[in-house]
Amino acid sequence: MSAGGLHSGGRDNYRLHMVTWNIATAEPPEDVTSLLHLDALPLTDLYAIGLQEVRATPVKFMSDLIWEDSWSHLFMNTLAPRGFVKVTSVRMQGLLLLIFAKQMHLPYIRNIQSTYIRTGVFGYWGNKGGVSVRFSFYGHMVCFLNCHLAAHVGNALQRVDELEYILETQEFDMFDTPHVLDHKVVFCLGDLNFRIQDHGLHFLRSSINGGRFNLLWSKDQLIMMKKKEPFLQEFEEGPLHFQPTYKFDRKSDTYDSRSPKTWLGLNGKKRKPAWTDRILWRVKPKGLPSEDDDGEDEKASTSTVNEEDEDPILVTQNSYTSDMSYGVSDHKPVIAAFTMEMRKCWDTPLVSVSPLGVWSADENPLLTYTVLEDFMSSTWDWIALYKVGFKSPTDYESFVWVRENDLPEIDEVIQISMEKEKIPLLGGEFVLGYYSTNLQSIVGLSADFQIKESQRAAAEGLTPEDINGINK
Repeated sequence: MSAGGLHSGGRDNYRLHMVTWNIATAEPPEDVTSLLHLDALPLTDLYAIGLQEVRATPVKFMSDLIWEDSWSHLFMNTLAPRGFVKVTSVRMQGLLLLIFAKQMHLPYIRNIQSTYIRTGVFGYWGNKGGVSVRFSFYGHMVCFLNCHLAAHVGNALQRVDELEYILETQEFDMFDTPHVLDHKVVFCLGDLNFRIQDHGLHFLRSSINGGRFNLLWSKDQLIMMKKKEPFLQEFEEGPLHFQPTYKFDRKSDTYDSRSPKTWLGLNGKKRKPAWTDRILWRVKPKGLPSEDDDGEDEKASTSTVNEEDEDPILVTQNSYTSDMSYGVSDHKPVIAAFTMEMRKCWDTPLVSVSPLGVWSADENPLLTYTVLEDFMSSTWDWIALYKVGFKSPTDYESFVWVRENDLPEIDEVIQISMEKEKIPLLGGEFVLGYYSTNLQSIVGLSADFQIKESQRAAAEGLTPEDINGINK
């Protein structure tokens, strides 16, 4: 291993599971396990879940900002027992993007940033647009973009314009990747709202019922637009070997069967089936400099790009399908699984953190931490005690600020203590995490360790129900 945690070994495979679903303001179903393919082998490393039309009345939206929405809770409650932690999320009214990672990957997910942009009616109220999350994964820049584009069959060009606007306009406060397309890999998912042109309703339905989806591909607007638009040609998509995911009667597998409605003399129409919900990906073309590079910086940029080219991410799509079992919405969810093959640029965390001695609530326990590599550490950083199976970086039992008086030297071993009053009386299995305020991520995790049941808990015969206040 070279200095600074740089990795010079072979290549590793990481599995990514993605879901896009327009939930049409519905509350979540009781169970989303089949949506997440929890028992798939090889096991998943990352989840990216993009939802559109999350219910967003003003009062509910404000409460969701404070307490998180019911969909986020369901995904966190489902994934946390499997060892997945919510890395981050971003919400813009009806658009929600959630990123989860296996606990062991957390120290190698750095420089997390999110942003959003509106494209709806005058950009107002966030009814359409895009939300994105970017981060460095083992040193490789990755970006996820969840979009909801303009509706209706006649607006294909507007959808292309909106997507191009989102890609060009969304900005990150990162010198090397200020825009979405600067990232080494971009995943674009969402209700892109592209429809099937020209074919009549009868032909569409007979083709779908016969499983002859290929008869419809030539008139799919996104496939048609890719032939004309250079920026779309850089994105890849797997074949559409699943039936169109819109529009269904709720709680059924039947396409829109409503009778035509009349309003002010206008006839309503049944919606034709369409592949509105899509997952695309783009690997940055070789030798493509950042848009901001010019003049003297050009040589430096080119050398950086060439270095990256020697260290590519290979993205393989393993599956691309829909899940017809969910009926809470008039859309069906779309699922894609990917393998990302890459060489780790580093394989040591920025900070080492460890419990010291035996931990219990009977005395102030000690821990040590060591900064292994220079980074933007801060006296606002903190070390948290997490119960194994925690849901997010803020889901801690207690925490302590790092040393306040001055920033640590590299490899300096620093010892601090937590207050015994904040240690769980009944003990259990826990992990310590060092959270970087500047990097907005956990940059060091201890090994899992046991906290002993306290003498007080044993003497008083306390049970988990007592601790939670149920029997008080």
